[in-house]
Amino acid sequence: MLLFSTILSINERLTKELFIKLVIEWNQGSPHAENVIPDIVWNGDRNIRYGDDSRWLDIQEYRNKNIIAVRYEKIEKDGVVWDTDYVMNFTEMKMAIRLDRSYKEEALVTDANFSAPHFITSLIERGYLNDDGELPILKEPIYINDGNLDLLADVIKEKVKYRLPVVYVSKTVYNHDPVNVGWLSSRLKGIAHVLVQSDHKINKKCRHLCNDKNEYNGSIGIYFSNAAINHQRYLYRRDTGTDGVLFNKVVRAVVQYSIVQNIDNLYTWQGVNNALLTDKLICQREERIAAEQAKLKTEDETYRLLDAFDDDMKNLQKQVEELTRSNDALRFENQRLREKLSENQHKAVLYAGDEDEFFPDEIKDILLGALSEAAESAFPKSRRQHILYDIVRSNKFENILEKKQTRIKQLLKGYKNVNGVMKKTLAELGFEIVEEGKHYKLTYYGDRRYWTTIAKTPSDDRTGGNVSATICREMM
Repeated sequence: MLLFSTILSINERLTKELFIKLVIEWNQGSPHAENVIPDIVWNGDRNIRYGDDSRWLDIQEYRNKNIIAVRYEKIEKDGVVWDTDYVMNFTEMKMAIRLDRSYKEEALVTDANFSAPHFITSLIERGYLNDDGELPILKEPIYINDGNLDLLADVIKEKVKYRLPVVYVSKTVYNHDPVNVGWLSSRLKGIAHVLVQSDHKINKKCRHLCNDKNEYNGSIGIYFSNAAINHQRYLYRRDTGTDGVLFNKVVRAVVQYSIVQNIDNLYTWQGVNNALLTDKLICQREERIAAEQAKLKTEDETYRLLDAFDDDMKNLQKQVEELTRSNDALRFENQRLREKLSENQHKAVLYAGDEDEFFPDEIKDILLGALSEAAESAFPKSRRQHILYDIVRSNKFENILEKKQTRIKQLLKGYKNVNGVMKKTLAELGFEIVEEGKHYKLTYYGDRRYWTTIAKTPSDDRTGGNVSATICREMM
């Protein structure tokens, strides 16, 4: 499953030697000891492999096209396979960077978080990256203020040239960032530009210059250079603080856009290796022909062998092409199978709406819970009951919300005061806690639609039960 993909324009300062050294330095300098291949000493060879079967770094030079391709692969104990590819075309001075996750047969299917390869940070810090049209590629945000408001206006009015998406983050009504903009810029480095409103005070001027089309009050917009992709806007739904759900939604949208872009085969590890294989076959054919020609005495025999070798070569090339197509087909098929396995379903029955998911599988759990209740109340042995039970059985119904409700009831039952342990548990269950006089205001995942209050020291033993009933009824 492709997780990250980008192509960056590189300046002439990056030579082949510096590129290889930078890749090795990236591996050797990893803060995660399990990723480091021990004792790499590069001797100048541009076709070399380091490591073992579970963790290796392979460097391949394709001289005919002036390309160097590098793959780093790590197979974890649970069978998850991570591939990081760097393919540098020194004729076009462009580099493809891709991160892929796949699984061996025995793998435990997960949805682990990932971030952009730190290698991009090295490219930025060493000054090897060219600007993306009129925008620099950075690992931190560009702050929009009175001095550069025209930049945002030009992006929104499509007057500035760029290839990577532009993410604009507006300030909330309390003049705070709706998400962690530093972490957002780090996660999206190399695949998007992040512009951040510096102060809520420039709202009026900003809206005037942008013809009232810009985001404001904490909303986030994503602008694409591709006219076929519509501008996307995501609203901020918290009262205060940063919104983790909004953050993940923006990251997911940008990453998904980046990985569906079509790229030339020679900007992929598989494409470069297939081209190398084809060239080796051609070279072997020419060497064999030259050797045989020296032995042949008649011109007729020479042509006969040439024709025979041509036929052999065509067959070999056909095999390479068929293998490539088969590998691609299997890769896409496996990806679809992995997605089915991860979702544990045979086919989509419903499509997701616009509601954000507060935690993994929340919406699925609510739907399956509702279907389970509907199945129990349906007429026995009816078509409706059979279909409802079939859907519930065909999905992994973990009843997450019921477990959360049980924890809430146990936590609040007969409580005498709001202590540190209670605050910690409430935070774990997704509540933001704000002190308001003799009460605490509890906001479920920061969404202002779902809140209640709880007394610091209740005078009635039934208070906890009433609060937990409200939470279970309205929020879970």
